[in-house]
Amino acid sequence: MNRLPQESSREYVYRMIRSNIMDLKYAPGSTISENEIAGSLNISRTPIREAIIRLVNEKLIDVFPQRGTYVSLIDIHHVEESKFIRETLERRVMQIACVDFRQDDLFQLQKYLMMQELCIQEKRFFQFYEYDSNLHGAIFAGCNKEKTWDMIQQMSTHYNRVRCLGISHGYELPELLAEHRAMVNAIISRDSVAGKHAVDRHLNKVRLDLPKMMREFPEYFTKID
Repeated sequence: MNRLPQESSREYVYRMIRSNIMDLKYAPGSTISENEIAGSLNISRTPIREAIIRLVNEKLIDVFPQRGTYVSLIDIHHVEESKFIRETLERRVMQIACVDFRQDDLFQLQKYLMMQELCIQEKRFFQFYEYDSNLHGAIFAGCNKEKTWDMIQQMSTHYNRVRCLGISHGYELPELLAEHRAMVNAIISRDSVAGKHAVDRHLNKVRLDLPKMMREFPEYFTKID
């Protein structure tokens, strides 16, 4: 990951580690080595420790004294709570979008649909995941709710790792694309009823896929109480 202009070592390391966790390049339960990161980036361990403290507070890293530092397992309770937050807010934003979406931003939504279709054809699953998030963010932005989307992203780290896990293994991507298309079509036609149904169907997919993921990747998830 390239370092941004004027970006401090602390911010760069934080962004790099967090991105690798969210994209599952650092798998849930894997070890975080300060020495390896310091050596690969040619920086001191101080900004790495500072980044780890921030990520511990975000529930993305667990530090066990005398045992080591690990990427946190995906917590099902966090996933369920994030799903509740997204359902509540995205339903409302879709309702607004179907009435008052900025027309100039419709092209951006259609562009993301086209790019997702291409990603399926080329089997570029991680890029599909990125365009998935971009499309949802663009809907919020078209309703002047960018900060609301940023808040959702901060609170949905475990939920988003589940989404990334499913998409990166090709879980029913044509169905996801069809759901996105239904959401965009509802905005274009200003059909709030269709928009609500599309959002509900789309966000419910995580709940339907979750048992399959837990069977295929049990080492990635916390044990259910």
